[in-house]
Amino acid sequence: MGDAIWILIPLAPFLLGGFAIWSKHQQKMIEKQSEMTAEKAAQYAAATERLEQRVRVLERIVTDKGIDVAHEIEKLRDAPLN
Repeated sequence: MGDAIWILIPLAPFLLGGFAIWSKHQQKMIEKQSEMTAEKAAQYAAATERLEQRVRVLERIVTDKGIDVAHEIEKLRDAPLN
């Protein structure tokens, strides 16, 4: 074991340099992934907002004109075909 340490000492700067490069690369990967995640979250939020708006419109149609629509459908059923 004592002989092996003398071999590792000159290699230490190369190993540390490689580790530094690897850790910088990992940091960049994490940053890119977090950017992509934030972008996807914004897209999902926008899609959810659009869906909520559509549901509000549908709720308004159903609650405001629900009775009128039912009467109009009955009128169309009773109307003679031309």
